[in-house]
Amino acid sequence: MSTDNKEVVRRFNIEVIQNGNETEFHALMAPDFVNHSVPPGMPNGPESMWNTFQNVLRPALSDLKVTIHDQIAEGDKVTTRKTISGVHSGTLMGIPATGRDVAISVIDIVRVEDGRYAEHWGLNTLSNVLAALSQA
Repeated sequence: MSTDNKEVVRRFNIEVIQNGNETEFHALMAPDFVNHSVPPGMPNGPESMWNTFQNVLRPALSDLKVTIHDQIAEGDKVTTRKTISGVHSGTLMGIPATGRDVAISVIDIVRVEDGRYAEHWGLNTLSNVLAALSQA
């Protein structure tokens, strides 16, 4: 079961985040999914995840790539340490393109239920990346 859950998370990272595959996104998200990492008062359902990848990261980062460094699975939860990288070729959260390489370090915990994302918790270094880009 842990191996299957790790594969679900790997597939989500490559097919959805890296490749932008909306069909896979819908296949891998539980309809009652909850994203515990959104700011208070913001939508926390499945579309909160799609919005981040498709409307924030993808337009701002060309050659977007997800590199999974570690995955640990226990029960129905998978923890992944990864890097989301690309070239800052579009506006990223108000910061105009710099042409610089960026790398966002991420640690996620995903609860998988019936082969789909049910819950998500995560920490990332996007604020550090934004601070560095604004000084460019």
